[in-house]
Amino acid sequence: MSGKVTIDGKDYVFDDLSDKAKNDLLSVRAVDRKINENKQEMAILQTARNAYARSLSEQLPVEKQ
Repeated sequence: MSGKVTIDGKDYVFDDLSDKAKNDLLSVRAVDRKINENKQEMAILQTARNAYARSLSEQLPVEKQ
């Protein structure tokens, strides 16, 4: 990675950051990617759950009045 990075609204040259700052930045980016993947997975799971619940509701016996 090289070039400029923006952190808290300020621009920094990546190569000017300390090794610790570079590693922390890469870790933050990796965690952000994982969070986004998990959000997408959660949306898929919620959609599947809703479909199963809808199907279950359709399979239940209708109460007679």
